[in-house]
Amino acid sequence: MEKPLTEHIKNDNTWLSLKEYKKVGGYEGLQKALKLNPEEVTNIVKESGLKGRGGAGFSTGTKWSFVPMGDDVPTPKYFIANGDEMEPGSFKDRLLLEGNPHQLIEGMIIGSYAIQARYSYVFLRWAYHHAAKAISSAIQEAYEAGYLGQNILGSKFNLDMSLHISVGRYICGEETALLNALEGKRANPRTKPPFPVVSGLFGKPTVVNNVETLNNIPHILNKGAEWFKGLSKTDEGGTKLYGASGRVKKPGLWELPLGTTLRELLEVHAGGMQDGYKFKGVLPGGGSTDFLTEEHLDVPMDYASVGKAGSRLGTGTLIVLDDKTCTVGMLQNLEQFFAQESCGWCTPCREGLPWTAKLLDAIEKGKGKMEDLDTLTFQTHYMAPGNTYCALAPGAMEPLQSALKYFKTDFEKHIHEHKCPWEQ
Repeated sequence: MEKPLTEHIKNDNTWLSLKEYKKVGGYEGLQKALKLNPEEVTNIVKESGLKGRGGAGFSTGTKWSFVPMGDDVPTPKYFIANGDEMEPGSFKDRLLLEGNPHQLIEGMIIGSYAIQARYSYVFLRWAYHHAAKAISSAIQEAYEAGYLGQNILGSKFNLDMSLHISVGRYICGEETALLNALEGKRANPRTKPPFPVVSGLFGKPTVVNNVETLNNIPHILNKGAEWFKGLSKTDEGGTKLYGASGRVKKPGLWELPLGTTLRELLEVHAGGMQDGYKFKGVLPGGGSTDFLTEEHLDVPMDYASVGKAGSRLGTGTLIVLDDKTCTVGMLQNLEQFFAQESCGWCTPCREGLPWTAKLLDAIEKGKGKMEDLDTLTFQTHYMAPGNTYCALAPGAMEPLQSALKYFKTDFEKHIHEHKCPWEQ
């Protein structure tokens, strides 16, 4: 669809009821899944090419296939939807949760059947109050209709589902920190291996998938892997929810074929830049991705192509930087957020992020030195992948390292002029 999803939600108290969802094919995918064996369901999802929409872009079906199966496997197994959407600039999962909660629930039931999970949880960001009401209502309807509970739809498959409202923090979106939070512990990441698919929630096999990822599952089971692959402009299957914020004429969210170009997103769907502003750069997948610039406008927005361009598709929600917004100020705001949200578990993240934010603040206020740029560059290597306990700090370094690459003169102007050049 090309209209923002907000246009399909009539008011703040409206989401698709079970009756309305079934009118448009709801739970038909589940009925088909229950007629197959679990391995066949996993293979269909694998063949569809669906990749995780939470940012990592890993094959969903492959992830499910890593869950040990058989009578001698530790039980119960768990299946979790990650709705802790706290990535700066990202708001795609929120509209799915608020507009069509049964689509998520059906996807979770199918995924639970595929790995033979006994319990499932929707892990939800604390601030999503309206989404919490929608999910709670839909879970109750699903129980009453026999889609949850004992012997679902006359099968021998049993599944219970609960809503867990998170107490917050960005780190809760990291899957192992999420598991600790769900267990009532401090939300610190866990050492991997073992991976959650082998030893997750309470030490049992667990799958954690993003909300948008799971919303695709019912349609894949209902219409088939080839149909899903045909929706895309690339060999990575399906559609994608793309968003845009910043000084564009029509900020919003659109469901479009995976592989839609950055230029089409910005110029057609987002309406181009507002009058009086020029495009300078964009974070293509939320706050923890590398900048892309004008030379990248014709890059297809799929995982492989954006990766080759030097960034990540991430959540697919664009944060647009214009020529009248201070690059250093934008970076300082982002790095301050990441520093605040660090769990403090590892030294590079705990010490490096506040240091980075402090240096950027000094540069923004005209108190920076040229050697500070060397220190910032050092930080991007010090907190690179493999040097920290999880991906929070490496993600935080992505916008900084690319800003130093593409917009270094902006930093130098602050230092030479002893003030922010964008100050009025």
